[in-house]
Amino acid sequence: MQCRLDGQVAIVTGASSGIGHGVARALAQAGAAVAINYNSHNEPAEALAREIAEAGGRAIVVGADVSDEASVIALFDETVSTFGGVDIVVANSGMQKDAPSDEMTLDDWNKVITVNLTGQFLTAREAIRRFTAQGDRGRSRARGKIICMSSVHEVIPWAGHVNYAASKGGIALMMRTLAQEVAPSRIRINAIAPGAIRTAINAAETQGDAAERLLTLIPYRRIGAAEDIARAAVFLASDMSDYIVGATLFVDGGMTLYPGFADNG
Repeated sequence: MQCRLDGQVAIVTGASSGIGHGVARALAQAGAAVAINYNSHNEPAEALAREIAEAGGRAIVVGADVSDEASVIALFDETVSTFGGVDIVVANSGMQKDAPSDEMTLDDWNKVITVNLTGQFLTAREAIRRFTAQGDRGRSRARGKIICMSSVHEVIPWAGHVNYAASKGGIALMMRTLAQEVAPSRIRINAIAPGAIRTAINAAETQGDAAERLLTLIPYRRIGAAEDIARAAVFLASDMSDYIVGATLFVDGGMTLYPGFADNG
């Protein structure tokens, strides 16, 4: 058995950059046809679709705001219309609007919760509906697979980021509750919790002196790359992980081991 996804169809939300971009590429390399979702920047998504096509794969680019119910439904409609069904959904879209709690506006609180938590719920709910309606497509042992993108901050408090941490903590229990509910229908739901991952968005925090400070929080002494998360996503989407249900896979170099306590026993 291999981590192959031949004949399957995947949707990756927030796939125009960073982790989502890497996940979409890896799923395509594993054989899946991929719907690459973006919200506001289509050019990187279009470039990735061309790259996938040139390598012999199949991909489409679909704009959608995951916090909008009608937009999520339209994303699935276009994917199913193009590829005939859907087998894998990676709910990756997310954002940050950081501020100390006493300075955080209600708008910034609501925006992060709406995109990060409500957006993942809307995406997962629509995936469950489609998996149920289309029945067993015979592509995988599971009828459908959902991967929620969480964070180490579902368990590690993060001062100055209360909206983000709350959204990721919510994802953890939302994922487990949905997994419990739909597992009898052979729909598998799991999550990935990335640690410090080097992307264009957080370049300032992952280079130079900032990177050295960051490494003190990572026992493995390496800042992660999008490919680290992408490989985990391929595994959770494949039959190699068929008995994994309702689990969060921490891909963090050991950050959740609380290295600050390593010499305090």
